[in-house]
Amino acid sequence: MTFQIGDKVIYPNHGLGVIERIEEKTILGTTCGFYSLRIASNETMVLVPVGNADSVGLRRAIGDTEVDRLFRILGDGKIDSQQNWKGRFKDNSEKMRSGSIYDVADVLKSLTLLSKSKNLSFREKRMLDRARFLVVSEISEVLHEIQPTIEARVDRALDRSMTTRTRMDVKAKTAKVLPVAAQPVARRAVRAS
Repeated sequence: MTFQIGDKVIYPNHGLGVIERIEEKTILGTTCGFYSLRIASNETMVLVPVGNADSVGLRRAIGDTEVDRLFRILGDGKIDSQQNWKGRFKDNSEKMRSGSIYDVADVLKSLTLLSKSKNLSFREKRMLDRARFLVVSEISEVLHEIQPTIEARVDRALDRSMTTRTRMDVKAKTAKVLPVAAQPVARRAVRAS
């Protein structure tokens, strides 16, 4: 994927940036092109080799229609929750590095759910804060709305997701607990003879 000066792009784990220059630099005798982008959240400059843009997950910001999909995902109640801290942290770290806003939304949902039942480790708390920031800042930029407004919408979607997840869990537990005699039995149609 190629970008032009002025394109708004997402740099994984850093958030929204704007390509200010495309320049060539010589490093250790090798000349290659770089995207020079300014990260919106802290005004830092980052150089991304043009040839590595795809492999580092540099991508365009999502569009308006994708925002609706993102909110549906945030509120759907489908949450992967791995019990093992090490496995969970590894999976979530990979999702954060992927560059996909949908993967970041999955991390946001799973860590939000986990934080409701126990204290998160320092690293997971930091990851939750980062995921929240990345989701809110990208949606805010796409919709041209202030971040507090988007934070409130994200919170409502996450609350919906937690409520849906709780209902699904209760329903699953109830189905396991019901004795066989109490479970609904398919009725056969009786023909009049």
